[in-house]
This record gives sequence, structure tokens and C-alpha cells, in this order.
Amino acid sequence: MIEKVLIADDEPLMLRFVAETLRRQGKEIVAVENGALAIQKLSQEPFDLVISDMKMPHKTGLDVLEAVKSLYPHCPVILATAYGSIESAVEAMKRGAFNYLIKPFSLEALESAIEKVEEHVRLRCENRFLREESAHAKCPHLIAESAPMKRILQDLGKIAKAQASVFITGESGTGKEVIAGVIHQLSSRAAAPFVKVNCAAIPETLVESEFFGHERGAFTGALIRKTGRFELADKGTLLLDEVTEIPLSLQSKLLRAIQEQEFERVGGMRSIQVSIRFLATSNRNMQEAIETKVFREDLFYRLNVVPIHIPPLRERHEDILPLAHYFLDRFCRENHKTLKTFTERATQKLLKYRWPGNVRELGNIIERTVVLDFDEAIDAEHLYLDAPVHKGTVEKGALPVGITLHELEKRLILETLEVQHQNRTRTASILGISVRTLRNKLYEYGMNSTEESG
Repeated sequence: MIEKVLIADDEPLMLRFVAETLRRQGKEIVAVENGALAIQKLSQEPFDLVISDMKMPHKTGLDVLEAVKSLYPHCPVILATAYGSIESAVEAMKRGAFNYLIKPFSLEALESAIEKVEEHVRLRCENRFLREESAHAKCPHLIAESAPMKRILQDLGKIAKAQASVFITGESGTGKEVIAGVIHQLSSRAAAPFVKVNCAAIPETLVESEFFGHERGAFTGALIRKTGRFELADKGTLLLDEVTEIPLSLQSKLLRAIQEQEFERVGGMRSIQVSIRFLATSNRNMQEAIETKVFREDLFYRLNVVPIHIPPLRERHEDILPLAHYFLDRFCRENHKTLKTFTERATQKLLKYRWPGNVRELGNIIERTVVLDFDEAIDAEHLYLDAPVHKGTVEKGALPVGITLHELEKRLILETLEVQHQNRTRTASILGISVRTLRNKLYEYGMNSTEESG
């Protein structure tokens, strides 16, 4: 939002009036007496807003406007002009000024102009974030033919209308994020941002900055101020996906931010207040995560006001075929293919498979089949299902003797990864560990942790 403002005016009383008004709003002010000094300040540091008089010695307000648009194209500029120079103000609007004020202007007029700028900046930040999110968005239709899923859907309307935090648990790929999206869409906050944070995908050193943003110069490489996800989600919903992957050292700060609905940017001194509805997901056993000190118990209870557990696809057999038909229709249309059907043999193969990757794996399998463009009727051999790997299926006597537990763990992880074609998300799900834990283990084994697959 608007925090740092440059003001340029050669009239001392007007300069002091504008500066003091904005300081009372908690903004950082840099005030200069002419356009040349304003341009010099702009070359040294960025600002969130520039307010400049039109007629000044050395350099005019139009010169200041030109400098702003050259250095910081998205920085809004408000120009102040006398009544007899409205034509020049209109010309400035054509050149990119955000607004203008006619001197002498009142306190109310100044505050109204600032409010319009703040709303403009907020919407620009939200739109940029949502455009980035939509590029990666995939929202499968919510299929509920099984009794457990029907029960969940029956409760979603009531859950969505409340403001309470919701904690959604279930294996990877079961549709936790989809359920979270439905809750947001049915809520009173549907018109506001729905911001998602994949906690497992953020490096530990960047988690705090990703959540709360940072000030320019807060750390090495922080060349500009960054708006965090909490600020982007103001008035809307924030989804903490795989929340148990947040480092324990940061969980206390997250708890405070959730409880107080306020936070400070990294390197900042000013508290920022927000209004956010929190949704969280995890594929872990939460009782185990708390007992092993991976996740704070007080944070869990703060987020777990309304719990939802999504069963794995193998436990809701009735949903397999409806989901398969939905994905088949969807991917045929998206890839401009002739609509296809499943043969009876293909149907039986889909029903017999245990789907360790759940709904996500089913969607991937169907999309692969459509892309390869088989006949109009998809048969069993067209469905390239991975050999299922399940816990507890090692034959008696198959465990090696005479090696350390560390070596046994390493062998289990690497062999499971190989069977799953280097798909780390699926491997972590099968082994019952998080993607971050798997990544750390592979780094320990000397494998490049940046080579992600799946």
C-alpha cells in the first residue's frame, strides 16, 4: 500500500500542510521545495506516491511526472494546480498522471485523493497476483458419489458461511485444495482474493518474506519492497497448503499474525492490520506431528476450528468412474480431441487400481491417454498405470540383514523413488513423509535437491 510519499511544492505553507496531513496517516514523507530536487530524490530511491505542484522553479510538475514515468512506471502521481491552469492539469492526465487537485484544496479533498490512490494500488496488486495464480490454476469439478464425500458436500455450505478457520486433512492428491476453493467461493468473501501458499515449496529462508513481505534493504537481495501473501489476502481468504511444512521457528510468529490479524514486514517497523479467513491443509498425521514437535499444538488448535478429512480415492470407490469420465471429457475438449469413451476392460482396470496418487494421479493418467490420442474407445492397454507400491507389502524374510537403519532407510527411499519414476510428490506420499523431508533426505544422500519431478 501507500507508505512512502515524495511531495514537491515551492510554497512552504502548502508543502507543510500536505506533509503533516500524510504523516498523521502514518506515511513516511520526503518533502522538497522544487522540481529539480524531486527528480534528484527519484533517482536515488523509489516512492509509492508522488504529489507535485505544477508550477515550480527549475523543473515543473510535468518534468517530475516524466521522471516518475521513466523510472517507476507504476508509481501514481497527483499534480496540484491553480484554478487558471486546469488545461495543463488535463494535459498531465493525458501523459499519465493519476489525478490532480485544484489549489487551494481542502483536507477532505486531499484525503479523498489519497484514498483513491490506495484503492488503485491495492487492486493492481491483487490483479497481478490473481493473474499469476490463474496461469497455474486447475480446478477439477467436485465429484461426490460416495457417502463420505456427500457428507462433506452437505456441510460445505454451512462451513463456508462462517468465518471460522478450517483445517483440511487427507493424503496428497485427494482434493484438499479443491475443497478449500469451494469454501471460498461459497463464502461472503468470494469477491475478494483467494490467495494460496504452498508451504512445502518455499525455501525455509524465504518463508517469512513470502508470508509477510519485506522492506527494501531488509536483507541482501531485497532491492525493492515486496508485498506478502497476508497483505494480498486482506478482506479475502488465505489458504496455507501443507501448513505443517512451515519451519517450527516461524510458527509462533504465524500464530500471532493469525490471532491478532496483524503483522510487520521483514525489516519493517509498522504493524499492518488485515481481515483474513484462514484455511489450512496437511497430508500428515497431525497427532504425530504435534507429538514429534514438528507442529505447534496451539497453532493447530487455532487453525483446526472446523476439521474436514478427505478420504483417499481407494476408500471412495464410487467416485473413481465419475471422476474418470469428467477428466476424459475435460481433457478431450481442452486438447480439441474427439470425445472418447472407456471400454469395459478399461473400466475394470480403473476400478481395480489402488490410486496411491489419488484424484491427481487419476487426472494425470487420463490426460496422458488423451494426449497420446488413442482410438475413440480407450481400452485397458491404453491406460499406463504405475505398478502400485503400498506400505507393508514386503514379503517375510525379504528385509536385508547386517546393514544399519540409516542405510535401510536410504535404500527404501531411493528404490521407491525409482519405482515412481522420480516423482517426488508421489514418493513422499507413499513413504508417509513430507516433500520437504524427502528433499532433505535426497540432499543428504548427495542428490541435487533442485531436480524436482512430479
